[in-house]
Amino acid sequence: MLPVTTEALRASFVNASRREVTDMSLPDLDTVAWEDLTFLGWRDRKTARRAYAVVPTLDGDLVGLLFRQAEASPRSRAQCSWCQDVTLPNDVVFYSAKRSGPSGRKGDTVGTLVCQDFQCSRNVRRTPPPAYEGHDVAAARLRRMEDLQLRVAAFAADV
Repeated sequence: MLPVTTEALRASFVNASRREVTDMSLPDLDTVAWEDLTFLGWRDRKTARRAYAVVPTLDGDLVGLLFRQAEASPRSRAQCSWCQDVTLPNDVVFYSAKRSGPSGRKGDTVGTLVCQDFQCSRNVRRTPPPAYEGHDVAAARLRRMEDLQLRVAAFAADV
């Protein structure tokens, strides 16, 4: 992911009000390892169960998404819909996002199961175990990174 300025980050949100964008707590963008990210995701330090993700689309535009975490947790170990890692070292929670435009103003939402603190970029960059003798582990890792980008961009387009 390419580095993002605070202004571009705030301007990218498609499903948040001006007040929500103004009130959001931002991560320290100077300490972000941009080259290790497929998307930028963080939880709000001030508001419980609120989270954000800024996703680069396949066209190179940015789409910012405001999420609300469900109060209930999955009863069993859930799999992240974005990274689809089967050996997750972290929890997965249900996030809902208000749709953009008129449907969002009517209250329509879309939801997904995602790593609680948006560790998806790190999870897909881990070297996977070889599936069989002669398995190209480096190619599998690249494919996982590409698949994450496609799934996240598709979710952003759906919002």
